Amino acid sequence: MSVDLATVKRVAHLARIAVSEEEAQRMMGELNGILGFVEQLSEVNVEGVEPMTSVTPMAMKERDDVVTDGNKAADVVANAPVSDRDFFLVPKVVE
Repeated sequence: MSVDLATVKRVAHLARIAVSEEEAQRMMGELNGILGFVEQLSEVNVEGVEPMTSVTPMAMKERDDVVTDGNKAADVVANAPVSDRDFFLVPKVVE
């Protein structure tokens, strides 16, 4: 897959980035280089390779999945200017 100049300009426009003609040419080369590298990575056989969390073997720290701080809705809205049944009330904005 390669990127042409029109695609670079369209992506820059969508990202709201102003690019000159020279910058677009440079970015086209850089993006094509990146995409070429990604294509090379897709050719690597990773069959049987386990996912890694680190470059050194280590056990992941685990903890019990327990709710320790809940049922405090009233405390959360205590400082709200206006609330109703544990919900914040805000003015309706119509433009």
